[in-house]
Amino acid sequence: MVVRRSRSVLLACTALLALGLCTASYAQTATQNDTATDDAAPKGDRVTALKPIVVKGKAAKDVLADSPTTTETTAQEIDDKQITRIEDLGRSTEVGVGYNRTTGGINIRGLGDDRVLTTVDGIEIPYMLDVARGADGGVNSFDFNSLSSVDVVRGADSSRAGSGALGGAFVLRTLEPEDLITPGSTWGGVFKFGYNGDDRSVGGSAAVAKRIDNTAVLFEGGYTHGHELENNGDVGGYSTKRTKADPADYNQRSGLFKIRQYTDIGTFGITAEHYNKDKDIDAMHSQSLTGNLRPGNYDTSDNTERNRVSLDYKYEAESADSLLDTANAVFYWQNVLREEGLNGYRYTSVIGDYSRSNEMEDRTIGFNGNASKSFDTGSLHHKVTFGLDTAFGKVHQYSAGVDACGPARWAFSCSFLHTNQSDMPNVDSKRVGAFIDDKIEIGSSGFSLTPGLRFDWYDYAPKNTDAYRGSANYSGLPSGQSDSRFSPKLRAAYQPQDNVEFYAQWAMAFRAPNVSELYVNYGVPGGYVNYGNPDLKPETSNGIEIGTNLGDDDFGGHIGAFYNKYKNFIDTEVSRDPTGTYPLGITEYFNRANVRMFGIEVNAHKKFDNGIHIKGSLAYVNGKDSDSGEWIDSVAPAKAAFTVGYAADVWGTDLTFITATSEPKKDSDNFRAPGYGIFDLTGWWEPEQVKGLSLRAGVYNIFNKTYYDAINVASTGLTQPSAYYSEPGRTFKLTLTQKF
Repeated sequence: MVVRRSRSVLLACTALLALGLCTASYAQTATQNDTATDDAAPKGDRVTALKPIVVKGKAAKDVLADSPTTTETTAQEIDDKQITRIEDLGRSTEVGVGYNRTTGGINIRGLGDDRVLTTVDGIEIPYMLDVARGADGGVNSFDFNSLSSVDVVRGADSSRAGSGALGGAFVLRTLEPEDLITPGSTWGGVFKFGYNGDDRSVGGSAAVAKRIDNTAVLFEGGYTHGHELENNGDVGGYSTKRTKADPADYNQRSGLFKIRQYTDIGTFGITAEHYNKDKDIDAMHSQSLTGNLRPGNYDTSDNTERNRVSLDYKYEAESADSLLDTANAVFYWQNVLREEGLNGYRYTSVIGDYSRSNEMEDRTIGFNGNASKSFDTGSLHHKVTFGLDTAFGKVHQYSAGVDACGPARWAFSCSFLHTNQSDMPNVDSKRVGAFIDDKIEIGSSGFSLTPGLRFDWYDYAPKNTDAYRGSANYSGLPSGQSDSRFSPKLRAAYQPQDNVEFYAQWAMAFRAPNVSELYVNYGVPGGYVNYGNPDLKPETSNGIEIGTNLGDDDFGGHIGAFYNKYKNFIDTEVSRDPTGTYPLGITEYFNRANVRMFGIEVNAHKKFDNGIHIKGSLAYVNGKDSDSGEWIDSVAPAKAAFTVGYAADVWGTDLTFITATSEPKKDSDNFRAPGYGIFDLTGWWEPEQVKGLSLRAGVYNIFNKTYYDAINVASTGLTQPSAYYSEPGRTFKLTLTQKF
């Protein structure tokens, strides 16, 4: 419906007033104007004029993704590249993106885990660090089949993102009804089915959307059953000499529901999302015929679950006279759960049943909103963007278990088996962030300046629990921590023509310490201990970047170089206990005073009229402690990918060469991942006889080369032969997609 404009503005402002994005005075003015208009008109003429709601096309970009260093992977490209995991995305599409399967964290520009911010529909997916028990991660709790796009934002820019975006941001957007409903239709859908040879998984998804008048609904669901991720080892059996991957089975389920109400003052919606993946592993490498763990008696588990419910609002002005050009807001509840477990029987030491169920949970209620407005002052054109986010969370950690240890039965091994306890207190958290930036275009010169500023505040409040008081190393409740930070930026750009941009940016960023880094307390006198440090300072960065974006979809590329300095970089160190209380060592968090990283990223592409296309990309990062010269373990070797392909109207094929340099020498006692080069061959076919059908197939690592991803190789020494840590050999993928 459309009523007189002042009344529309009133309704829009009333909605935004609750979100803090509109002033009360403007709402009052709109009310007065509307009343005056109605009073001036004859009573019989006061008729509300109606017109159809125009449903917009594809969803607008996330405010975090508005950056010259952002690259987007659309749902179509996800299908084309057969991307089902973050590792697939970083294989060739985003060569500067890695995923650490041990820690469960994303890596961008040499920084990983909670130094990369992950969001879905504007909601942060928290990275959970379970220092003692291994229930790390959580940021991969989504299904690629439910996404409309993935934006990778590179650079230490907290002016919009906030705490945790030191390396960049991984920005996810889920499907909207308009992604499935084609123009002129009232419904749409897509069905996907696939086989992935690297873990012998079979699965698929289905999504359907329907619009009735000004209301639209979307349902999406997916299921995959698979096994262990293969490596290129060839030694089986039970022992520490095993090089094949341990057998595993997993089930992955996802679901997405959305309802959208389109009005002339914006789109209101409700979203519900569910994801869980449970994996069971026969840990054969830890078992032997004569050892403490015998064949068939030791299994581990790895489970991830995320649920969220959100209320959404989106507004896009149809007139330049509107108070705001765009506005977005989301109020949400989210719960992320990570579980690691084991179940077995010990035969020689502490004989008897042995099990653990370790969990880490983060529950959050929050709000995230932003808006923008363009206007002119003389010869200057301004686009002001501002936003607010706030969240209230609770982090909980607990280990439940069974073993034969007890007051009446002691063995040295029992000093390592403390369980049915929390290794840290529950932590209540609060955070508030606000940002504003102004893109100022200087006449028609092509020059622009974008100053920006973000303020962040956080507060951690540890809470005592019986499970924490009962822990083996309990020494009292640690103190809370609260801090705040301003993160400014200044970006300059010159755009001499539409397809050419040169830019330079200076930006500061920060990361609040993870609650585990502050408060973990795992250990026992007579053994070892892992301490958090409640006095840790937040990490800060100060960086510059220069680069250029050239061309368009047919011919173009990007070149960027960056240099960042970090203060109070949080790391761990192991030391001997001079008192002898912990004879096996003390692991403790500390702040490195100075760390620096620099690097370069290059990508280019060209499409020819005859259907041939080529593209290439390169990412290189160098990171060290500026004072000691030590390498930073999270930095991956340089990596590049080169593709040549052909695309006709109904079929196409690509050949990709992926290569990486050897890992820098960090410690002579540790395994160094060697350099490698592998080839992938993919193809697709869209038969004209079946509208909307597409078939894709791929052969990955064609020559079955044994190679290693440095991010996934143990950095503190290998417990198995090196081949156990290798990546998959030759594998095949097949996917079918039917759009309706």
